[in-house]
Formats: sequence, structure tokens, C-alpha cells
Amino acid sequence: MYRISPRLLTRTLSALAFCSLLSAQIPPTQTPAMSLDIHGQVRLADGGAPAQNVLVKLESYNSGGPLVEVTDRSGKFRFSGLSPAQYIVKVRQSGYADTEQHVDLQTASSGDVLLQLVRATDSRSQRVSNVVIDASIPSPAREEFDKAIALLTKNRIADSVVHLQRAIDISPRFIEARLKLGAVLMDLERWEEAEKILRTTLELDSTAANALFALGEIYLQRNRIKDAEEVLRQGLQIDDSSPVGHLNLARVYWEQARGLNDLNQLKPFLEKSYTEVNRAIELKANVAGAHLLRGNLLLRASRTTDALKEFDEYLRLEPDGAFADETRALQERIRKATAQHVTR
Repeated sequence: MYRISPRLLTRTLSALAFCSLLSAQIPPTQTPAMSLDIHGQVRLADGGAPAQNVLVKLESYNSGGPLVEVTDRSGKFRFSGLSPAQYIVKVRQSGYADTEQHVDLQTASSGDVLLQLVRATDSRSQRVSNVVIDASIPSPAREEFDKAIALLTKNRIADSVVHLQRAIDISPRFIEARLKLGAVLMDLERWEEAEKILRTTLELDSTAANALFALGEIYLQRNRIKDAEEVLRQGLQIDDSSPVGHLNLARVYWEQARGLNDLNQLKPFLEKSYTEVNRAIELKANVAGAHLLRGNLLLRASRTTDALKEFDEYLRLEPDGAFADETRALQERIRKATAQHVTR
């Protein structure tokens, strides 16, 4: 799933006033340089305490190596002297899920970022992430969004819906709020409502790859396999670095193979599924569902030893997962069958 990474961006508009004398001294072709910055705070999702001494990395699509800062005792950090560009603020802390937030400084003079560290075992509402947030979203909409995030960190999923909807009512082009609402509705298994909000999001921003990935999961849940393949392929054309996108496309091919009996027909789907799930694991190794699917694919190819390793990894990552008991039972059957074969 995607991870719930609460994001709060504000836009500070700077009005630069110059006296006529100063203006006369500046040639018409020159533009005063703007000093842009990204600042923010890192907090623990559990309790909201500031996270001190956390490494924060800033990457840009248009620059070379990343910039690095460390949060102070208030969990705050700042990157100054930036050029207009799109940036990614990344936090990686041992014991916590990686989190990141995109900031667009091409149309804003500053970005205000709020990142929350979620324990690595907490995977609820992980479907939507990596979103470029419009820094011009008005404060009342951001406040409603922030209320929703606070409720989500307490697992009050249903209660967050009203605040996300209010944020959208205040600012209809609040893409992050729309994506988060789609994820929440999916958690609540309100599939038709989730599909509607995600489709509307794509009408506003056709490049919102995460909306396409989320739709792919909805269509998989509702057995609309062809529709799922279409939107997932569209999403990966926009963002090929999404482990969720590749995993769900692997699931699509797996489902297509399961509906076939002829080996010559199903083999291409199994091969494509294996390619996609390998790509998902390459991008993010700790996605439990990817290891479960790869185990099933390896088992289908009669590579039982490798399959058992994948099932072990799935159970390590998600010992109480939805398919944990079923996977343990399958492992036991495989090991018994292997032992019987050896003793013959």
C-alpha cells in the first residue's frame, strides 16, 4: 500500500517593491534573484513528538548530488538558497517506514513540509504517496487535511473522511486531499466512491500516476482485470519507479494466467508477472505481498526451494497478514511432500 505520509505544504508569496531609483539602476533584461527555501518538521506519528537528529535529504530533478540536513530538538529543518525546481524531501530512519514529499518551487517561493515517521510495521492506508502538492492550497483546506491526517494516525479511518471532503470542498483542486480520500475509501472498501474520487482527480491532473495505481487496485478487487491492466500500464508510463504499480500489474498477469489451462497460453502471462514482481522487489524489497506472489510464481514453475524462501520472507514481513495462516499451511504441505519424496 501504499504509505500514509501526512503532507502539509504552504505557499508564502513575496511581494518585492523597488523604489523608482533602484528600478532605474537595473537593466530591463535583468531579474532580481529570488532566494527560495524549503523548511519543515519531522514528527513521530505515534504521539506527535518532534523527531530530533533525523537525517533529511533534499533531491532535485534538475541538480546533482542531494543536500542533507539534520533536524534540531524541535524536529525542524531548513534548506535555503534554492533555485526554482521540483524537489523531493526524503527521510529514512531505522525502525520507521521511509517517507518522502515532493515540493514544487517553480511557482512558489517556499515550501512548508510536515513529515511523520510511522513504525515500519504500520502499513494501513499505504496506497497513495509521492505526490506533488500545490503550494497555493489555502490554509482552511490544509487545516482540514491536517485534521484528517491526525485521525488517520490514530486509526480513526472513517472519521477522517469528513475532513478530507471539507478540504476538497474548500479547494477543489487539492489533489493530495483527493488522493488521500481515495485511499481512505479503499481502506473502508467503499469501492465505487473511491473510484469516483480518483477518476475526478485524473480529470484535474492526468499525470497523477498514484490515482491510476489506486484505480488498478480497485479494479483488481472487483475482478475488472482488463481495466486494471489498462490503468496500471498508463500509470507506469508516467512513473516507472512505483513498486506498487509494478506489483499490481504482476497481480493482473497472475490473474490472467489463472484463468487459462493451456500451458502455451498461460506461460507468457506467468513470465510477465514474474518480470513485474521482480521489478517491484528491486524497487522496494520489504513489500510482503510481492514476496508472496513471487513465491506462488516460483511454485508454479516447480522451484519449490526458492518458493519456500519467498514464503518465509512474506511471513517475516507480515506474520499476521491476511494470507499468513494459508501460507504456513502451504509451506507445511510442501515440506511434507518433499520429505516423502526424499525417503522413497
